[in-house]
Amino acid sequence: MNMKDYIGIGVLALIVAVMPFAVGNDYYLGVLVFTALNCLTCIGLCLLLGYAGQISLGHSAFVAIGAYASALLTTKLGWNPWAAMGAGIVISLVTAVLVGIPTLKLKGHYLAMATLGFASIVHVVLVAAVDITGGPSGVSGIPRLELFGLALDTDTRIFYFCWALVLVALYFAVNLIHSRVGRGLQAIHGSEDAASSLGVNITVDKIRIFALSAVFASVSGSLYSHYVLYIDPGPFDVMHSVLLITMVAVGGIHSIWGAVTGAVLLSLLPEGLSFLSEGLAQFNIQYKTDYDTLIYGAILLSIMLFLPEGLFDGIRRSFSFFSKTNTETERGQ
Repeated sequence: MNMKDYIGIGVLALIVAVMPFAVGNDYYLGVLVFTALNCLTCIGLCLLLGYAGQISLGHSAFVAIGAYASALLTTKLGWNPWAAMGAGIVISLVTAVLVGIPTLKLKGHYLAMATLGFASIVHVVLVAAVDITGGPSGVSGIPRLELFGLALDTDTRIFYFCWALVLVALYFAVNLIHSRVGRGLQAIHGSEDAASSLGVNITVDKIRIFALSAVFASVSGSLYSHYVLYIDPGPFDVMHSVLLITMVAVGGIHSIWGAVTGAVLLSLLPEGLSFLSEGLAQFNIQYKTDYDTLIYGAILLSIMLFLPEGLFDGIRRSFSFFSKTNTETERGQ
């Protein structure tokens, strides 16, 4: 991990530390908690998609597995929430391996369709298995997490905990990228034949990274259930997988920091649109909710057209440009 990554993690940690004091509102802290959960899933998805080059439209299924494992094991069997979360990780890991062995032999849109089918099957099971999952009615009465005897029962506490996990995940992911395994994943992305000729075990590495990304998603799902205290199949449909892919693509598919940037942007965008509607209302301009979709799509389209490498890369190049311009100006003087 290079110095820029250390600085980036340090700056993010500082922002996280002061954010509750700057926001001072439980509602917006709650929005930032959901943002952290999206970041956690997108970090794992970026490792799979951006570095290993494997497309997955099924990660909402792993989020659901983590959420329902925590919910069902704690409410119906009386498990400790941490043990239930661990069980969700194991179930997601095993499922990812079983699903990954046949599907990761596919490439391109065939792989996308296979993982999409997996996500659809999981969602159908959540809705149809009423006796187990509660069906559309969902599961309620999920207990809160406790850490060293301290209940994570306030938005501030769960905010710090979730973002601490994001920082740990970032540190782990960045180190993985710069390791031998990470270089092997990037070689697979570039050319599987070339990677194989260099001694990279393509099959094993693809399954490993698929399973690792599933673990990230599972932890995110478990945290979601223990924060909301109620879950139903709605948030875990196929469109959630599409949203996760969009977050990674908008931020920058080839960068972990891009994935975090995209997750933050698209998680906060709905709140920004609500501010816009309130602002226009002061000028007696009627803002219809249908406009959200139009503005949302225009923003995404603009980023994909003018910043094909993602928003984070555009920000980085802008800083580099202004830094270079200032340096040349100082030399000219």
